[in-house]
Amino acid sequence: MLVLLLAGCASTPPAKTPPAETQPAETPAEQETFSIKFSTWHPPAGEECQTVWTPMLEELQKRSDGRITYTTFYGSALGAGPEHFDIVKDGLSDMGYFTATWTPDRFPLTDVLSMPVHVLGKDVAVDVGNEMHERLLHQEFTDVKVLSLNGCVCSYIWTTTPVHSIEDLKGMKIRSPGGLQTYMIETLGAEPVFMPLGDVYLSMETGVINGIVTCPMLYKGYKLQELGKHAVKATFGCVSEGVVMNLNAWDKMPADLQAIVEEVTRNPFELTSGLTEEVIQGDVIESLKAEGVEFYELPADEAERWYSLFSEKVVREWVSNMEKKGLPGKETLLNYKAVLDKHGVEFPAFPAEWEAEVEQYK
Repeated sequence: MLVLLLAGCASTPPAKTPPAETQPAETPAEQETFSIKFSTWHPPAGEECQTVWTPMLEELQKRSDGRITYTTFYGSALGAGPEHFDIVKDGLSDMGYFTATWTPDRFPLTDVLSMPVHVLGKDVAVDVGNEMHERLLHQEFTDVKVLSLNGCVCSYIWTTTPVHSIEDLKGMKIRSPGGLQTYMIETLGAEPVFMPLGDVYLSMETGVINGIVTCPMLYKGYKLQELGKHAVKATFGCVSEGVVMNLNAWDKMPADLQAIVEEVTRNPFELTSGLTEEVIQGDVIESLKAEGVEFYELPADEAERWYSLFSEKVVREWVSNMEKKGLPGKETLLNYKAVLDKHGVEFPAFPAEWEAEVEQYK
């Protein structure tokens, strides 16, 4: 009986609970990776790709601890120069550098960045462009994520024979990048010609054209110094450009990687020290001089002739054309002048009688 009682009081060991099935931990957003396809029309061996775009992409990879990777599509790998905005917008690439000037009437107000101003480094051009984007130009870019916006550094006119005056340009055929530069070439009595940059070398070599309006980097990048040994250091401004990202690609990117992208791409030229004033006015110009290119500085009275024509026939006309389309042309120009003044950039073709109106935008 006692044995039975003791047996009845004995505790029964609890049944073992089968181990819960182990669930794989969710990958936190902080561990997600992102591969960027980057496109630009710049030639692979040019200053832009070698000293700006590849270093910028490397910096994205570095700051993200390898979570951002990239593939580059330089030159015409994905399409011609004028197609590069749509290449990004339509998702053929995730991020890219495009030229707004090459798509006429699509970004009308953004053409203000193409005015004939003395921007000597692309880092400054981006500071100016970004501020203009924040003030007014954002309204023209609703279908992409704008990472940075800029005009280029000032373009010069490069020719196969010397040019010292307006009269020397009469009858010359000059390759134009499009946009406002076309009107500047016409205003000086030359004939603007349109063709892809890749066709310019042969056209200069065979006399189809007598020269080109472009920036020093592209002149060197396409080896045009082998043919045209004469440059006039009067600013023609240059094209409006920028770094943009496909909206779907942007939305898929984790927030912490978005922050890295915005930080790195806001001013790629400042970040990489590529194509700053020191590089362009030093290394690039000096290398062109070493190859026999002569740079001619216009005397003050001749420079005044050029810029007076630009002011009357290009700047005022642009404002008038914008206003006729119902766009704030004058307000945009006055804002632009205020931003240029802030960054110490000269605008020799700005209409003097509008100077007082600039103050309200500073």
